[in-house]
Amino acid sequence: MADTMPLYEVFVRARRGLEHRHAGSLRAQDAEMALQYAREIYTRRREGVSLWVVRSGDIVASQEEDAPAFFDPADDKPYRQATWYKLPEGVKNL
Repeated sequence: MADTMPLYEVFVRARRGLEHRHAGSLRAQDAEMALQYAREIYTRRREGVSLWVVRSGDIVASQEEDAPAFFDPADDKPYRQATWYKLPEGVKNL
C-alpha cells in the first residue's frame, strides 16, 4: 500500500531569510498529509520555520549529461556576472 502512495520531496527553511533546503522524501496520500508527515519527521526539534512539500512527479529538472548544451548560452553574456560591474567609490559591500 505504501508504494502506491505518491512520493513527495520535503524542503525545510531553517530560519527566516534563508533558502529552503531539500531535507528528504516521504510518501503520503495527499499534499496536506505530506505536510503533516514532514512536520513530524523533519522539524520535530524545531529545526525549521517553513516547510514545502512537492510531489516528486511534478518536479521538472535538467539532466547532468545535458549541462554543457543547457548552460552554454550563458557563457556569451558576461554582463550577468557580478564581476562585469564596477563598484562606485565608497561602496565596500554589495
